[in-house]
Amino acid sequence: MRSFQSISLSLLALPICCCAVFGQDLPSDAPANDKAESKFYSAEDGWLDVSGFLKEKYGFLPLVVPITEPAVGYGAAGGLVFLSKPLPRGSDDLIRPNITFVGGMGTENGTKGLMAADMRYWLGGRLQTLAGLLFASVNLDFHGIGNSSELAAHPLSYNIKPHGGTLQGKARLGNSRLWAGLSYAFSSTEVNFDAPPGTQGVPNVPHESKAGGLTPSLTYDSRDNIFTPNRGTYVDVSAGLFSEALGGDSEFQRVRLTLLQFIPLHRKLTLGLRGDVAASFGNEPFYLRPYIGLRGAPALRYQGEEIAQIETELRWQFWERFSVVGFGGGGAAWNHFEQFSSSQAIATGGFGFRYELAREYGIHLGFDLAFAPNNTVFYMQVGSAWARP
Repeated sequence: MRSFQSISLSLLALPICCCAVFGQDLPSDAPANDKAESKFYSAEDGWLDVSGFLKEKYGFLPLVVPITEPAVGYGAAGGLVFLSKPLPRGSDDLIRPNITFVGGMGTENGTKGLMAADMRYWLGGRLQTLAGLLFASVNLDFHGIGNSSELAAHPLSYNIKPHGGTLQGKARLGNSRLWAGLSYAFSSTEVNFDAPPGTQGVPNVPHESKAGGLTPSLTYDSRDNIFTPNRGTYVDVSAGLFSEALGGDSEFQRVRLTLLQFIPLHRKLTLGLRGDVAASFGNEPFYLRPYIGLRGAPALRYQGEEIAQIETELRWQFWERFSVVGFGGGGAAWNHFEQFSSSQAIATGGFGFRYELAREYGIHLGFDLAFAPNNTVFYMQVGSAWARP
């Protein structure tokens, strides 16, 4: 359920790490105890480290990513990733690899889909383009928009089939850390509720609807690395304009502000803060309304015309390359700014573990266990849970 941008970062890191850890051996002509020349051990401390592997590895790589999203159940996404060059080191290196992915997904509740994505850099890395296609059939439960006590207790099951894609371009403004972007998205979506038409709570939405729109954005990014930041700021503000003139069949607008802040409290202690606010206006289909996206909260469960959420995370690298993380947050979704008192809200929290798998690139690999009302969810994490490329 993550955006193409978030998925692209996982595509960049996860298959390489998995291949390095599980699919490769030491060179046959190297002594078993000679770790100085190994691509899989650090000459600095002797621990498992795939930085040397990442300096050289690129080309076609297999990908298998577990899906643990509570809204659709357990499953997996898999396919092939193509990297045009090795990964860069450091946040100031603009020459990142071009990434192409083709694959599919499936989960235990019958959700399935095919997807393709391509992230590419031009003009010495000063221009980024992102293209994606998605064909899916997703089974979900509808809990209402804003505060709906009846639907919260008795949700309505439905199937949604989005077919569409997106194209985005982002350009760096001079030598600053500001990026200006513009994206176009189009989707044709079928919606089928298990309940017959006219059932109380079923939204008044056509069986098939189209949405097309442009979204300008402005991004500031001073993180020290894109995988597991220890310091820096990430701010992204966007405003989507959807209309019939752009290929849709309804007029609506969407705005979103995302803020990430990473603060080093100590050499081994990092505090992370995340905040999101989003709002939608006009005749937007219910499935495109903003929703709370915290670890532990099912996707599309807490929807509203407006949402706000905040999450904090403390990571302590307590011994050698091992870290423990603790996190907690909360969010609310409501309709109309003046009706916040009737919002639906959720609080989540949990803990996790990390291993610093590639020190030169800031890649930590591990898992999180998140707790929310009626949910305990396991997540595999590559880098930060708040991934942004």
